[in-house]
Amino acid sequence: MVEIKLPGAFAGKFRLSSVVARAAFQSLKRSFHSSPAYRWSYGGPAPERLLIAPPDVRTADPTIATELINGTFVFAGEVVEAPDYSPFEVIPPTPAWGREIHGFSWLRHLKATDDPAARQVAREMVEDWIEIHGRWDDLAWDHEVTSTRILAWLAQSPLVLQGSDHEFYTTFLKSLNRQVRYLRRMVGDLPPGVGRLKASIALAAATLSMSGQKRYSRSSARRLDEELNSQILPDGGHISRSPAVIIDILTDLLPLRQAFTARGLEPTKAIMTAIDRMMPMLRFFRHGDGAFAHFNGMGGTKSDLIATLLAYDDARGKPVLQAKYTGYSRMEAGTAIIIADTGPAPPMRLSDTAHAGTLSFEFSSNRQRIITNCGAPSAHLSEWRQMTRSTAAHSTLGLNDTSSARFLTDSSAEKWLGPVVISGPEDVRSSIYENERGHELVMSHDGYGALFGLVHERTLILEQDGKSLFGVDTLSGRPMEGFDEFAIRFHIHPGVSASTTSNGESVFLSLPNGDAWEFEATPGIELALEESIYMSETFGHRRSEQIVIYGNASKMNSVTWSFVQSGSARSRPLSEADREVAMRVDEKDYATAPQYADDDDEEVGKDDPLK
Repeated sequence: MVEIKLPGAFAGKFRLSSVVARAAFQSLKRSFHSSPAYRWSYGGPAPERLLIAPPDVRTADPTIATELINGTFVFAGEVVEAPDYSPFEVIPPTPAWGREIHGFSWLRHLKATDDPAARQVAREMVEDWIEIHGRWDDLAWDHEVTSTRILAWLAQSPLVLQGSDHEFYTTFLKSLNRQVRYLRRMVGDLPPGVGRLKASIALAAATLSMSGQKRYSRSSARRLDEELNSQILPDGGHISRSPAVIIDILTDLLPLRQAFTARGLEPTKAIMTAIDRMMPMLRFFRHGDGAFAHFNGMGGTKSDLIATLLAYDDARGKPVLQAKYTGYSRMEAGTAIIIADTGPAPPMRLSDTAHAGTLSFEFSSNRQRIITNCGAPSAHLSEWRQMTRSTAAHSTLGLNDTSSARFLTDSSAEKWLGPVVISGPEDVRSSIYENERGHELVMSHDGYGALFGLVHERTLILEQDGKSLFGVDTLSGRPMEGFDEFAIRFHIHPGVSASTTSNGESVFLSLPNGDAWEFEATPGIELALEESIYMSETFGHRRSEQIVIYGNASKMNSVTWSFVQSGSARSRPLSEADREVAMRVDEKDYATAPQYADDDDEEVGKDDPLK
């Protein structure tokens, strides 16, 4: 049999066309199932009663409840005043606002007040939704919105149903059943990823919570197990490589585990294994101040939610140094923490939140973040999304003002796939060593190989006391003249004050806690201090600064730099011998694990993630 090898560009286009065709076919099937001709099948008799109400682990805010009671609806950065009519009669000011109000996760705030007025508002809002959108609405019946609403209605059913009459009780259950039947029909054709996993969790929760669902118990559990086995990697990360997804999944999966217990049933092995794997990853991505590192779609951290999730972690184990399956590395010394992106791009159909930040790192010390990535904007700041996904928005090296990964820009294909990554680093290597000096992270990626013939190699050395961080960035290969301009960026946390010294060869960093650090680079290099931006889901976007080193690989293919805490016993600078060791790229020195191989020889990710 003769093997036919397609040229790279043609093979890439062929693969993209195949993925688009599959996504388009699944979308057409979903459209058929949501068509007027098919919606009649989602009706039917309501379950007789609700058996349990799964808990909601999200924190609640009584002040938000007061706003809701008074007819003020603040979602996704938009405010709608509807004191005398239903907000469901309003055309949503933005899709993000519409998704939040139709998702009903805000019901938990009303529950927090323990006020009869809050219960009345909750019941009226549910009644309004059923009357206005209970049959159909494109936004309200989006599969992710529907999954969120089912989980919210189940969790807050005591709030909504307490004191209601039999007619409303029946109407509520009938609508809930209609939504569950719709989602059950749709779930097999949903795009791969967290949306399909959340739908599977919602269906499993509904099966446990409503009467008359015994015939669906086995199939719903089996589907959820399949999704968990294919999406949760052996180290506990998600296949999309987004830290934010771990939080979202655990927020829904932990209550489901309790729902099994409430029914006197054992959670499946896949559920227990997934939770046990994901819990340590919550600690892996945390800095000293409790905030999550900004990688691949992670924005601001909801610290109260993280604290609640960690309360369920019985093992409280120390995070691993390398999450090789998900593609991240971590070093700790003294009070210093380094977290770095050392993985390739996720599978195409799971990359709509992925960033071009390979080999970027974040650095914190003594509960204060110093160097970060720009992060990800909240849904209502979508105009910032593409910018924050670029390599320039990360603390790493960029070449020729080009990102190390390429994003889909074809509007016709994006209609079916979303803003996915179509190409990026494939050969990404990393290893952590410990020696008498401290911890050494050696890593490289080939994201610029095809375009510019250069490989980015980076070494980070964190000394034993955590008061000195040394780095070396190297571009290996044959630089092309005119296409070898690099910029090494270090985005500074907005809480840190930065100023350059008089000779322009170092930057002084003053931290809110009184600590001070000094940044220096290879002698003779002038450092630039430029504007940057810091994105936060909680606080919006904030002005910040970044240190930038510019150069040409043909003139200088390697740059050495350091962060040293002022007032500490300053370590000797990197010598030429140190640099030669640090820049070594040896096949035997790297530990690269296949993305879906389990160290227990259990088959993980056996299902094609593009299905």
